[in-house]
Amino acid sequence: MVEVVLRAVRVDVGSSTPLLLLEEVGGDRVLPIFIGAPEATAIAYALQHIETPRPMSHDLLGHVISALGARLFAVEIVELVDNTYFANLRLLREGQEILVSARPSDAVALAIRVGAPLLVSDELMNAEGQILELGDLDDDDDEDEVSEDHLLAQLRDFLDTVRPEDFDQ
Repeated sequence: MVEVVLRAVRVDVGSSTPLLLLEEVGGDRVLPIFIGAPEATAIAYALQHIETPRPMSHDLLGHVISALGARLFAVEIVELVDNTYFANLRLLREGQEILVSARPSDAVALAIRVGAPLLVSDELMNAEGQILELGDLDDDDDEDEVSEDHLLAQLRDFLDTVRPEDFDQ
């Protein structure tokens, strides 16, 4: 497994679709994963430590895991099948490991909230990892806040203009 960090959440200019960029720790590869707008918003909220009046689904899941006496000790993004990524939540409860299948976007949103590491299978990173120029993402914290605010504005605009027929295959 390759440890990665969430390098950025961006909106792809061509498709107006949110995109996760998972960067290899100690390496130069990035795994880009297209995600849904609601999941991107949930991740952006977690990154900005925005409190909502009621728990979001990812907060709820974290509370349920904890209430059941378990903890999320890692998220693994394990494969790509027919342009769909698959992930696992690795839980530990009373010394027993429990694997739960999840969408990568949900798994990343949960991992950010509970501080669990993100991992990508070696095979997947070798097949899908890309070397991207991320220099423009190395801005200082103030510029990162502006970028995240800009991302939230783009997501809100997307949600305001999207139609059900946009999701037809």
